[in-house]
Amino acid sequence: MTDEQMKYPVGKFSPPASYTTDDFRRWINDIKVLPGLLRQAVISLNEKQLDTPYRTGGWTLRQVVHHVADSHMNALMRLKLALTEDKPTIKPYEEAHWALLPDYRLPVESSLRLLEGIHSHWAAILESFTEDEWNRSFIHPESGETIPLKKFLGTYSWHGKHHLAHITETVKKFDL
Repeated sequence: MTDEQMKYPVGKFSPPASYTTDDFRRWINDIKVLPGLLRQAVISLNEKQLDTPYRTGGWTLRQVVHHVADSHMNALMRLKLALTEDKPTIKPYEEAHWALLPDYRLPVESSLRLLEGIHSHWAAILESFTEDEWNRSFIHPESGETIPLKKFLGTYSWHGKHHLAHITETVKKFDL
């Protein structure tokens, strides 16, 4: 795999021209199954293997797991803000800086458990959506973009697969 392929092992996210009920069902299922798939991908890895970067200059597998938990925790909060406020402006965060905090050196189990809870809540909310709720949105202050929740869901379906592939491809590459 090239460095670009390792950076984007499932390709970059490209939203569909129009959204379908099948897209929503598939993406909600992706949200539901990600914690188990992530656990399965790292369960047999030892500490040294978890501290292996997925690419040169990239995060370690441990940091990837902790990042997914932090990112998806922020995503759940953004979803709730969009459902309870009118086009709220969300708070971005410096994910690269978060990856340097001491909790990113913890065993991955803490983040795997967080993901199970976060994704349980997230899926319960998404499965109850009406058409109006799919059209609710928030504003990202860095881009100024108004992001509808249907695009947001597709993005996070991709995000989970993207980081899961960082782990599974690294495990294949290094025969971990």
